Amino acid sequence: MTTTAPAPTAVADARIPADHPFAAHLRRVAALEAQDPHRAWTPDDGPLPSLYLSHGGGPMPFGDPEWLDPLHGWARALPRPRAVLVVSAHWESAPLALSAARPSELVYDFGGFDPLYHSFRYDTPDPGDLGRQVAALLPDPVPVHQHARRGLDHGAWVPLKIMYPAADVPVLQLSLPTEDPEQLLALGARLRPLRESGVLVVGSGHMTHGLPFLTREMFRENRVPGWSADFDAWAADALARGDVAELARFRTAAPGMPYAHPTVEHFTPLFVALGAATDPAAPVTTTMTGYGVGLSRRSFQAA
Repeated sequence: MTTTAPAPTAVADARIPADHPFAAHLRRVAALEAQDPHRAWTPDDGPLPSLYLSHGGGPMPFGDPEWLDPLHGWARALPRPRAVLVVSAHWESAPLALSAARPSELVYDFGGFDPLYHSFRYDTPDPGDLGRQVAALLPDPVPVHQHARRGLDHGAWVPLKIMYPAADVPVLQLSLPTEDPEQLLALGARLRPLRESGVLVVGSGHMTHGLPFLTREMFRENRVPGWSADFDAWAADALARGDVAELARFRTAAPGMPYAHPTVEHFTPLFVALGAATDPAAPVTTTMTGYGVGLSRRSFQAA
């Protein structure tokens, strides 16, 4: 697949004020890359893990080192993938659909933030080869539809712009077609061969996402409500034991419901990530913990 890198200045962005946390992040990344370039995946590395990633609220991670440093550190701990396929909470569509191979714009699906974030770009290389590879893996008789214009939504481009700010990795987004855990596990299993060719398969959501039940004080002070902490502890235990059946019963088995997930699209990408793992029932490796505005940002990778 095409992996032509953009110009070496791709990390820099003159539109971002020099004192912005993301500008400081880009400077750190540039210095690190100059000293120790991120090693590209090779077949000798074996399959990449699949990821479940809590992506934060809108563009908020760009302003917070507690998102910036762990996300980029996570990316650097893995070989640089040949491409990334993302299933995001913010694109629910059935039958299955793929984002455009050459989108004209990102999807700025958030409001109430600094207009600066609506000027952000993430112009990655052509993912056409990945699109053909994904389409070949998905079930007949209904072919996967590739949109002509749909760009990446913030569940995809926000974390990836932090993880791979040079925009040198092709990225494609696959729609979230159902809320059913068993069907999503099966979808992940279909995508499993991608990992063997150096493709990073990512389920992007949020471990808790009860935004309607957060108070202004919780936002301001990052106060963690009981329903968020209880759900996170339950998920952490089930993931540590590899108890996929327990996770699939989250609507009735998890404490903190339905407050932790009044709608479930931020939790269910987890099942795509687990399905894409070599053994969905194996314990995962937790990569991020903690809370942002009271919501759990627990994230993990599965081998």
